[in-house]
Amino acid sequence: MSGSFDDRRKGFESKWAHDADMQFKIMARRNKLLGLWAAEQIGKSGDAATAYAKEVIAADFEEPGDEDVFRKVRGDLPATVTDHTIRHKMADLLEVAAEQVQTEAK
Repeated sequence: MSGSFDDRRKGFESKWAHDADMQFKIMARRNKLLGLWAAEQIGKSGDAATAYAKEVIAADFEEPGDEDVFRKVRGDLPATVTDHTIRHKMADLLEVAAEQVQTEAK
């Protein structure tokens, strides 16, 4: 009986680890896509856009949640790009990132 319980526990732990890994990958992908979008808005392309996207990804490690990423992008974009636009783009790109990561995982 305890073997069955241990198997279930290991299964739950494995699923939790997989889900956490997927969530991390999705958020990193969303931040990369957001960085590429923001780079385009400020006139960066090619290697400069890729480097900027990496800065946005790194900004996510400052604190839990999305506010660190939002502040990074908000601080770099012109005032003509509204907070609402940035947050809407973050939400849209989260869905895109989830689809991409889940497709790649198959």
